[in-house]
Amino acid sequence: MTLDEKVGQMTQVDMNALQDKEDVRKFALGSMLSGGNSAPADNTAKAWAKAYDEYQSLALKTRLHIPLLYGIDAVHGNNHLDDAVIFPHNIGLGATHNPQLVESASRVTALEVKGTGIGWAFAPCIAVARNERWGRTYESFGETPELVAPLGAAAVRGLQGENLADPASVLACAKHFLGDGGTTDGIDQGNTVCDEATLRKIFLPGYIAAIKAGVESIMVSYSSWNGVKMHANKPLLTDVLKGELGFKGFLISDWAAIDQISPNYTNDVEVSINAGLDMIMIPFGPGQQNNYVEFISILKQLAVSGKIPMTRMDDAVRRILRVKFQMGLFDHPFTDPALTAQVGSAEHREVARQCVRASLVLLKNQNHLLPFSKHVAHLAVVGRAADDLGIQCGGWTIDWQGKPGKISVSGMTILEAIRKTVAPDAKVTFSPDGTGLAGMDTVLVVIGEQPYAEMKGDRSDLNLPAEDRALIQRAKSAGAPVLTILISGRPLILGSALDDSDAFVAAWLPGTEGQGVADMLFGDYHPTGKLSRHWPGSMAQVPTGAGTEPPIFPDGFGITY
Repeated sequence: MTLDEKVGQMTQVDMNALQDKEDVRKFALGSMLSGGNSAPADNTAKAWAKAYDEYQSLALKTRLHIPLLYGIDAVHGNNHLDDAVIFPHNIGLGATHNPQLVESASRVTALEVKGTGIGWAFAPCIAVARNERWGRTYESFGETPELVAPLGAAAVRGLQGENLADPASVLACAKHFLGDGGTTDGIDQGNTVCDEATLRKIFLPGYIAAIKAGVESIMVSYSSWNGVKMHANKPLLTDVLKGELGFKGFLISDWAAIDQISPNYTNDVEVSINAGLDMIMIPFGPGQQNNYVEFISILKQLAVSGKIPMTRMDDAVRRILRVKFQMGLFDHPFTDPALTAQVGSAEHREVARQCVRASLVLLKNQNHLLPFSKHVAHLAVVGRAADDLGIQCGGWTIDWQGKPGKISVSGMTILEAIRKTVAPDAKVTFSPDGTGLAGMDTVLVVIGEQPYAEMKGDRSDLNLPAEDRALIQRAKSAGAPVLTILISGRPLILGSALDDSDAFVAAWLPGTEGQGVADMLFGDYHPTGKLSRHWPGSMAQVPTGAGTEPPIFPDGFGITY
């Protein structure tokens, strides 16, 4: 291979950054991605497949005909795609405590990613989230490595299947190495302060399990460990991960993450590659700072000068090409239309429905309010979140940060599922603001966090908003028993909301299949979900292990009928 071809393999460019499609061939690019808001104008599986095949055709016109490896953040289903099934976020899957179910969800995700041609999912996130303030808490299976490790390994097996060369398999990517869930005050991309023994005990087991499960790519964290950026940490990336743990796959940077190492971009490229990064994610195009044309030029110069040894370049390229061969990309580089036709199928939705109902945690059930009778005379459903698919799915759904309201994915809200489930003689009334509740037999209040994702989801105050507490109090004043369902990406400080509710359900971020919630409410499925993290009663109990008072609900809590 020429140096230009090696540099191309180490370069990953976002679809929106690509100034000219011909640059795929011109620079012999090894990889592309679609970031959180990077998608074709027609956001259907067929359109994605067409776009993917077009980029792949350009890659195959290069001298060596090396196929393109395309990546996407499929973190709870192929969540960029209008047609896709959206699964519960990892915090909900963690509450299932069920590796087999997690593996099944990841298998469906693989099929729905591969149905667009794409062969690489930036998942699973195997962060051990230790502080609920962190806006990515919902991307973590739980607060302990004992839970995260087996579920992360299950997700790897589901995505990659028994053989990476299987047309229905996609490359998994364990993330974010290392300690991303342990930053001070839960600040995203912050600093994890602990000794090496603690780092290894809490944050490393998930990667050991993922490597044993066969993961072939790992994404490095934005965060630092004791002040050293992970993208510059050679002892952990090379000595521990590639040496001690024997990781044979390749390391990918996070979105423009090497830029944070120093103010000097040339230095950032040199330090990150020498630290052990094999492929660099470049979300910027020509005309912007630190763009892919600039990166390619700098990396080539550093290799020519010997500041990045050719042995390091060859090791990186060898790792990338090895994975491409394992994936069968050279033999089957294009989309399989049969997989495209499966996206959003009833069979896939049934798996997601199973995940939803198994993720629900019943925290309180005074006087056996649940399960409801399907013949309930008059049920009032209260709260806008009950009929809001955007809130139900949360962040990383079509848009990077997600958004409330009617989003473009197909799915069923909790209200729609209730109306579908009750008997014909039952009456269901919807009151978004909690008015007109006189004479009701039962009131169901649905409250929820507004969608968010990394950075923008960080919060210093996790108290339930006053308007949500007031909505529950209004329902209680109607005199009928009250069930509250909380849709959230983390435990929130409930205050009066728990006392004012006769029954309380933590529904996390369940995704598109609201029928799974109705299954539990009306007794078609008895609750099995258990908390994947402790539930604090006050901010004094945040983060994990803080305070002298015990949490209101411990890790592993959950009741049933």
